[in-house]
Amino acid sequence: MPSVLITGANRGLGLEFARQYSSDGWTVIATARETSRELDSLNVQLERLEMGDLDAVANFGKRLDSLDLLIANAGTYGPKAIRSADDARAWSETFAVNTIAPFLLAQSVLALVAKNHGKLIAITSRMGSIEDNTSGGYIAYRSSKTALNSAWRSLAIDHRGKVTAAVLHPGWVQTRMGGSSAPLTPQQSVAGLRQVIERLGPPDSGEFLSYDGSRIRW
Repeated sequence: MPSVLITGANRGLGLEFARQYSSDGWTVIATARETSRELDSLNVQLERLEMGDLDAVANFGKRLDSLDLLIANAGTYGPKAIRSADDARAWSETFAVNTIAPFLLAQSVLALVAKNHGKLIAITSRMGSIEDNTSGGYIAYRSSKTALNSAWRSLAIDHRGKVTAAVLHPGWVQTRMGGSSAPLTPQQSVAGLRQVIERLGPPDSGEFLSYDGSRIRW
């Protein structure tokens, strides 16, 4: 039975990933800072993890015996504008959660995933694409996702042949972050993302892909 580690699994995309993978018989290790009624109702192994606690993140792999797939989904939006030192400190915290923590987590489970010839997936955003940015704004979120993309690309290159690593854009989804006017439901987005993950092979390692499988410009 394959196993998947999903961060930020108490709501939104993370919860839907946990629901779909557990329904398909996977062993699901679901992490969250706080659980939710919906997550508690699923047949998953719940592990509490605060992504801002970098020591806990870096050592998380020691809790596991085996792993086939990491989905680093947890993230934060951060301040919408950077106008003060307080905003800058919040920006730094956004980087810790969106960029540094996922990379540390990937490193902590790398040997387990490599042993199973598995995959390391980070949920990013098209807003992290420098080439695609024509509207500006949202500095904290954009820059943290751009940095995540760069770190994951290096992860893929540094461990080519051991694991397949890719960053995936889920589309504009009806989550707390995406809002109710978004065109995609979590079910639609995750179904598409899972198809992309399933099809990923070594030649795709280091790619930036959308939930529909299309490639996104860096």
